[in-house]
Amino acid sequence: MARRPVAWVAAIVLFVEAIGIALLNWFLGVVVDRQDMSLAGLDSNMMSVSSKVGGLVFGLYFALCGVAALLVAVRDRAPGLFGRILLISAAVVHGLLGAFTVGLVGWGAFVFMMVALGLIVFTLLAFDRGAGPADAAPGDGAGGKDGNGGTDGDANGDTNGGTNGGTGGSPVTAPPTPSAS
Repeated sequence: MARRPVAWVAAIVLFVEAIGIALLNWFLGVVVDRQDMSLAGLDSNMMSVSSKVGGLVFGLYFALCGVAALLVAVRDRAPGLFGRILLISAAVVHGLLGAFTVGLVGWGAFVFMMVALGLIVFTLLAFDRGAGPADAAPGDGAGGKDGNGGTDGDANGDTNGGTNGGTGGSPVTAPPTPSAS
């Protein structure tokens, strides 16, 4: 199953979004600063600086989410707790941004946000937390033929099953004799 490419694409999309959102907010901060705009008496310099700082923080957040998706792609396994929380929060943010962009920007931006949301959700759901790499065979235990770590032994991985006439299980022993007390 090809789960790895989706995680790579999700990581790339998140990195592109990180750069895009940081540049967009930086541009908006520059526009506010050059226009000397004011909103309800707020200082235009403060609005410009807060837009730039907000863009950088939001961009770093998306970059961190991209790192989490990149680690999922490189390791080919489910993210840890922190990575899972980051990717879930990124999915929620993309859902909200998609709802806002459809009215403010248009359907193209909405489609982009929903594609990014789908990539993040698929990255989260494609990997089973309990399983190892994607190429591990289902039902394969710790690597042994019996699925328990041994080659042909008992459930503990012991391979001494054939020494006392057994057929691969624990050695055959006599039942305990009752003691006469």
